[in-house]
Amino acid sequence: MREYNADLHFHGPYSGGVSKNMLLPVIAEQAQLKGLHICSTADILHNEWLKHVKQNLKEEENGIFGIEGREIKFIVGTELQDVNRVHHLVYLPDIASAENLRERLLKFGNLDGYGNGRPRLKTNAEQTAEIVKDCNGIMGPAHAFTPYFSIYAHFDSMLSCYGKMLSEIYFMELGLSADSYFADLIADNHNYQFITASDSHSPYPHRIGREFTRIKMKEPDFKSLRHALREREEALITLNAGLDPREGKYHLSACNKCYTKFSMLEAEAFKWKCPKCKATIKKGVRDRIFELANYKEENHPKFRPPYMHILSLAEIIQISLAAKIVQAPEVQTLWRNFVDAFGNEINAVIDAPLEELAKVHSETAKNIESFRKGYVIYIPGGGGQYGTPVICKSKEEMAQKQKELEKEISGKSEFSGQKTLGEF
Repeated sequence: MREYNADLHFHGPYSGGVSKNMLLPVIAEQAQLKGLHICSTADILHNEWLKHVKQNLKEEENGIFGIEGREIKFIVGTELQDVNRVHHLVYLPDIASAENLRERLLKFGNLDGYGNGRPRLKTNAEQTAEIVKDCNGIMGPAHAFTPYFSIYAHFDSMLSCYGKMLSEIYFMELGLSADSYFADLIADNHNYQFITASDSHSPYPHRIGREFTRIKMKEPDFKSLRHALREREEALITLNAGLDPREGKYHLSACNKCYTKFSMLEAEAFKWKCPKCKATIKKGVRDRIFELANYKEENHPKFRPPYMHILSLAEIIQISLAAKIVQAPEVQTLWRNFVDAFGNEINAVIDAPLEELAKVHSETAKNIESFRKGYVIYIPGGGGQYGTPVICKSKEEMAQKQKELEKEISGKSEFSGQKTLGEF
């Protein structure tokens, strides 16, 4: 068996808000630079994207799909939305199975045209899971805690969502605003494997692979993936890697227009309407999980792998150079220098010797060292706005920054402590 870094959730250009460069040759090139070994095909039920997949991917061996000139492999998959606005990830053995599933689902929703890369179906989760099983596929909840399109946004349990098909569900994707610690506070979730994936709308490495799952597999194919997700005793999922949840867009409850953050007590007192701009306060992932939490902290099932909080290399370089955006030319040039020197981004950020990193750029090497030591604090995100990492050079600087940024880190609104909330 070999360990593979897998990003099994992103979108093609027929889903809304996706880069026009999100094409398989570009994805394959950039994913390899990131340090990934396996990706999902994404959006396989869309007719035009299916044609693109068939034109670019070749079945190299039985069930193993690759792209000419690249080492990266692809597993056939998609995301879809059910009638209750819950998103699910689906993986399939091959293109023929995807075509069969497409034919079965055509009568339940529009699978084609712009914006339908992630189709919206008229079936519920139980019905959809049954059809997926009939097509030899597997299915599980996508970004399970996000406030708009997730199982825990609309249901209080896996059973109430999947009904009689619950026994056929054995994995869930955590999403950017949660990690294993948060997810395992809900006892039901101890029955499922967790996967972490980017849900990227861009092929470039500050997005694709920003979350990934490391999996032991005999072959980089659907059969091995299904075995790894079902198996518990062998512990074939060896690592979940992703953002610190505080960096996710929906971690704290916050206004979805002005991004003011609120405690649950405040949000309820304001009846989930922002007192500043009158827009909706969206319940955050942390608060939703705390509503449902029924298990002690730090208790994970034995098969649960470690969760590694990561920062993208471009993000670290941006901080090192005090650049405005990760796409700045000077950031991208230095990013490529690191990747050329160490083979891929994951290698540079996680494994490469610090003295070798310093030969490429000393300040970035210092920030990578700080990241590895955990000297990072976060101004948490919410309401659709990403959180902000602050890298410190020492424990002393970290303590000082925590004092300076106490209000921002806590997520307290300007209304905290003013009068009584009932008076607003």
